[in-house]
Amino acid sequence: MHSPHDPYVRVRGAREHNLKGVDVDIPRDVLAVFSGVSGSGKSSLAFGTIYAEAQRRYFESVAPYARRLIHQVGAPKVAEISGLPPAVSLQQRRSAPTSRSSVGTVTSLSNSLRMLFSRAGDYPPGAERLDSDAFSPNTAAGACPECHGLGRVHRTTEESLVPDPSLSIREGAIAAWPGAWQGKNLRDILDALGHEVDRPWRELPAGEREWILFTDEQPVVTVHPVRDADRIQRPYQGTYMSARRYVMKTFSDSRSPALRAKAERFLTSAPCPVCGGSRLRPEALAVTFAGRTIAELVALPLTELDRLLGGRGGSETVRVLTADLSSRIAPVVELGLGYLSLDRATPTLSAGELQRLRLATQLRSGLFGVVYVLDEPSAGLHPADTEALLTVLERLKAAGNSVFVVEHHLDVVRGADWLVDVGPRAGEHGGEVLHSGPVAELEGVAESATARYLFARESQPGRQLRSPTGWLQVGPITRHNLRAVTAGFPLGVLTAVTGVSGSGKSTLIGEITEEPAGVGRLVSVDQKPIGRTPRSNLATYTGLFDVVRKVFAATGQARERGFGVGRFSFNVSGGRCETCQGEGFVSVELLFLPSTYAPCPDCGGARYNPETLEVTYRGRTIAEVLDLTVEGAAEFFADTPAVARSLGTLLDVGLGYLRLGQPATELSGGEAQRIKLAGELQRGRRGHTLYLLDEPTTGLHPADVEVLMRQLHGLVDAGHTVVVVEHDMTVVADADWVIDLGPGGGDRGGRIVAAGPPAEVARAEGSVTAPYLSRSLP
Repeated sequence: MHSPHDPYVRVRGAREHNLKGVDVDIPRDVLAVFSGVSGSGKSSLAFGTIYAEAQRRYFESVAPYARRLIHQVGAPKVAEISGLPPAVSLQQRRSAPTSRSSVGTVTSLSNSLRMLFSRAGDYPPGAERLDSDAFSPNTAAGACPECHGLGRVHRTTEESLVPDPSLSIREGAIAAWPGAWQGKNLRDILDALGHEVDRPWRELPAGEREWILFTDEQPVVTVHPVRDADRIQRPYQGTYMSARRYVMKTFSDSRSPALRAKAERFLTSAPCPVCGGSRLRPEALAVTFAGRTIAELVALPLTELDRLLGGRGGSETVRVLTADLSSRIAPVVELGLGYLSLDRATPTLSAGELQRLRLATQLRSGLFGVVYVLDEPSAGLHPADTEALLTVLERLKAAGNSVFVVEHHLDVVRGADWLVDVGPRAGEHGGEVLHSGPVAELEGVAESATARYLFARESQPGRQLRSPTGWLQVGPITRHNLRAVTAGFPLGVLTAVTGVSGSGKSTLIGEITEEPAGVGRLVSVDQKPIGRTPRSNLATYTGLFDVVRKVFAATGQARERGFGVGRFSFNVSGGRCETCQGEGFVSVELLFLPSTYAPCPDCGGARYNPETLEVTYRGRTIAEVLDLTVEGAAEFFADTPAVARSLGTLLDVGLGYLRLGQPATELSGGEAQRIKLAGELQRGRRGHTLYLLDEPTTGLHPADVEVLMRQLHGLVDAGHTVVVVEHDMTVVADADWVIDLGPGGGDRGGRIVAAGPPAEVARAEGSVTAPYLSRSLP
């Protein structure tokens, strides 16, 4: 029995995912880093075991109501964990935040600013004081009544609804109307109402056109359909709905993404005419502080806002509130995010930016005695910002907390007090703790992939730089913080775009659109999820699953029972488990907490009903095949060419450890990006293609980065062009050409500081990237 003051978190017999009965002791009150190749099991240990157990214990202490659900939420597969304090997890959640969520709401800086305006703002003479809610566009008290606090209004115009006015209504002039029977019904109703449906639209009187498109009336008439010779149609009561009303109703109410997207084509979005895009009521906009409205202040970069608030005299209230705001802004700026404004919508932030915002908020929370479990906080960070990140992690530790970080960035690994290295390889070849102790002692661990890069003695030999086959000129671009920037991208080589966070890299490559001259095809491989529900997975996304289902349908057992290909799909009824509708999970609603997924009580996560699972191929059921890793499946299907090819490309981009049926919701952005890249590699390449990749090495161990770079160099050697936005200096040093943006982020960035071969950029004056790049050059 350990004393209650045991200074270690002791894990015994952890078997979550691929962990092989792991025992490990990690000291508290230190910065501990979990390292290892992608898929080795480090996240299973940090998040799936340590954090999950801390969360489960918290649930147990909450309420009997929550306790009923605990066995469903599932305890981690671990024999015992002792010495575990409460835990806070900061993951790179890939959830879809709403358009109302912003930097101000994530950091709760908006609340403090609203309080300042409510208590200390300058009100017009005679105006009554407003509550802080009245300064929020997300409350009924503050939202502009015209745009409901969104700042933009969606409108329809005659031009958008009727693109070709030479057509008659019967010929389909009103393009916004639905197709098939519903559209014919609306035309028949207009005919019954006495409108001329066979005259060209432009010849109809203006008043009549206005009514047909925009009326809110919904008259009901008896329609006598034209009788077809082959069937008799009875008269019916038809209700008219104008084109605008149909589009607005579809856009706001439809559950079908396709229908919504179609409706959106007929809408034009413009700043709200009432609030001018500020999202607030006139009463709130009449109040100022330091001569500006709250809408003007939330649009400023945080560094600028801090300067404006700093050192304000005035009443005690003003001093207390401005000091509070400044102390909340400081950690955000420290983490290299001073270029963001409070009104910047959360969906436009990268996963790394969002995680660092949450980290900054935690710094202010004043908790101590807690374990913070962080998921790659350095993702998307320039090496210069990584130094600031280490300072922030040290401060969390100094406040009396334990900081457990899953990380690949070697500078963060070097800065740790304690290192837990998991491996040796990925998937079933991993899941063992190779080392748990001070960083320097890892050097003696022969089978550690991390040690090879952390203590690399010999530098890599330089590569012969390729010569461009041509140039692609982009710009002048004026967008976000880029001001009339023009850039030349060399064709036929590998180009890296660098610069601190917020310097304008993603904006610049985002302007390379459609097929530019000299390029046959443009392929942008981003980090957006490959699906938003557990239904979408690696096998369905790559098309692999179609082949696997055919293989199962062709077995003797399936043919005997009359099972077709559809029987082996978990997305349609027939073969799937109906309790969870083939998801393998059921959603557990917790009244006061976000809902969580738990394995289906009937199929136990297998997704299929018992009859389907009686059919086997080479001794495995379809559920067992979905549970194979890419590497395991490659051996299993070695003689099925269609499957082997697509599994081969997944292995080539270093994803051998992923399970075929792994839900898309469990994949990181970097994994999603590499799956898309594998899909591209599999296509067979025709003509010159330009590949754009935004931070492809996010979430990759240096060993996996090598694998990925081999693929990218292979694409260039085959005659294509590759452009990567990248912070990993080993990748930048391995490029043929570098475009460095900066010098800073936000309004201090947006210029091209240097462009040329890596060795030249490494010597550039005034480049923040140069000193870090020169260290990585051979």
